[in-house]
Amino acid sequence: MMTIEANPENHVFAADVARLLHMMVHSVYSDRDVFLRELISNAADACEKLRYEAIAEPALMAGEAATRITLTLDKDNRRLMIEDNGIGMSRDEMIEALGTIAHSGTRAFMERFEAEKAGDGAQLIGQFGVGFYSAFMVAGTVEVASRRAGSEQAWLWSSDGKGAFTIAATEDAPARGTRVTLNLLDDADKYTERHTVERIVRQQSGHVPVPILLIEKPGEESESIGDGTALWTRSKNEISEQEYNDFYRGVSGLYDDPALTVHFRAEGRHEYTTLAYVPGSRPFDLFDPDRAGRMKLYVKRVFITDEAELLPRYLRFVRGLVDTADLPLNVSREMIQESPILAAIRKGVTNRILTSLEKLAENDKDAYAKVWDAFGSVLKEGIYEDFERKMQILALSRFKTSTSGDATRSLADYVGAMKDGQSAIFYATGDSVAHIAASPHLEGFMARGIEVLYLTDPIDSFWVQAIADFEGKPLKSITQGASDLAEVGDKDADSKNKDVDPGIAGFIAFVKETLADAVVDARTSERLTESPVCLVAPEYGPDRQLEKLLQGAGRLSDSAKPVLEINATHKLIRSMASVPESEAEFRKDLAWLLLDEARILDGEKPADPRAFARRLGLLFDRALPAAD
Repeated sequence: MMTIEANPENHVFAADVARLLHMMVHSVYSDRDVFLRELISNAADACEKLRYEAIAEPALMAGEAATRITLTLDKDNRRLMIEDNGIGMSRDEMIEALGTIAHSGTRAFMERFEAEKAGDGAQLIGQFGVGFYSAFMVAGTVEVASRRAGSEQAWLWSSDGKGAFTIAATEDAPARGTRVTLNLLDDADKYTERHTVERIVRQQSGHVPVPILLIEKPGEESESIGDGTALWTRSKNEISEQEYNDFYRGVSGLYDDPALTVHFRAEGRHEYTTLAYVPGSRPFDLFDPDRAGRMKLYVKRVFITDEAELLPRYLRFVRGLVDTADLPLNVSREMIQESPILAAIRKGVTNRILTSLEKLAENDKDAYAKVWDAFGSVLKEGIYEDFERKMQILALSRFKTSTSGDATRSLADYVGAMKDGQSAIFYATGDSVAHIAASPHLEGFMARGIEVLYLTDPIDSFWVQAIADFEGKPLKSITQGASDLAEVGDKDADSKNKDVDPGIAGFIAFVKETLADAVVDARTSERLTESPVCLVAPEYGPDRQLEKLLQGAGRLSDSAKPVLEINATHKLIRSMASVPESEAEFRKDLAWLLLDEARILDGEKPADPRAFARRLGLLFDRALPAAD
């Protein structure tokens, strides 16, 4: 304990300390480690104040010009000391700053600073008020010894945080500045462990603008654990690619090189600096169910949280940080999320990330292709979720198509290559490119040379419902409604199904009547050229793939009846149509066989496997010669 040189003065706090401490523990701070961030912030604040005041009065820096913060661990006595050589406090300043709950010395200083119209050069950090009292989350008693710069007198403030404090003159204080001594609680002795303290400092306060030193045991030499610089505060032309990459690995926890670095400072109504990275490879937690982002929020270079929604969830692969001076340092996480300032920052950062992706796509197509391959399935969530930016994200999207091979194409590429008479952008959804490529629905499009988008991500079935058109061209599923192929591409491709033989037309009508309980319609197909049948969703409502997804998620109990499309020129259909009407039961079996074949081609199972096997057996009996 420090030696008090005079009889201590007893004071009562100017507010309900017990109530405040309850709020600190249960409402404002959910992590006890935050106390160290707050005290380091206060120390850095004091150093910044000294630097500013020394501009007008250089003598204040006498003795030790370089500012620093020193942490001393005392495991034997279960104590932690945080000392700075900043501006320090007089007796009256100490009573005012530490005796009044929620009083902000920094705020008063900034008001004076603004009144003098000196600009923003001081870059003050922290609020020496509420944040200071977070120390009582880990300490039974707290002692503050301080000597104001330029003064011979030092003072000691002491309290257990239960309603009162004492103050007295002392000689045991820094030559200039403040030393906070925490007498730790029994369950807080980990804060005398070097690895714990160093981890917290590097994670939460490693970028305050004052060097941080650590003394592992009283009497030992100090070691630097923070150099007082913040990479993102430097000009871009002063930072090497290697420095950017090293910082990326530290802030992201990844070990590759970033695919894209976005570093900018926003000025105007809100001021903040952003340093963000698009990783070079897909992080392992990209599809974490909570879809949480990994951007860190700093206030005046002091880490606040990595849980603030600084970017929309479809940009959760982006790593980095935002540093602002517009938010109070001691704001709770709940208040941060509701802050209009954060909403404005979120909008600005999101726009800048998307603009940077657009520039990458324009200037380095190969690099962007790698980004899209890694994160496209996540970025497309924004088409469905972000109404304001959905068209911008859609333009950024890349797709494999029926004509692209291993490459990908944009919708602008697709529209530029559309066939004469083609009025829609055609797409097919499915589990994989191979599954879609094998679909019978593609046949008519391929025969006419019409390009079809292959949409293989689950989100694709949802975002297409949110897009009316792209550059005036509506998006249309090839598995839903009419095919609209009659006026597109090779007109000769339609001639096979245009004039249907009356006998086949009669059979198709019979199939429609027989399957009335299972299908909404049975009709001649324009889209089939090789397969005998396929299933198509009705014109309105979800397409086939979206129905399957909704049913799998328990959000759709009954699917709509499909349309059975029949290739009137197929050999199998002609053979079935030749079965005389007198064999009505067999013709019914054939109709049900066609429906089950269409289901199988669509990746489903027959509705009644036993009935399907029986009907198939009947067909084999008629087709195969009798055995001896």
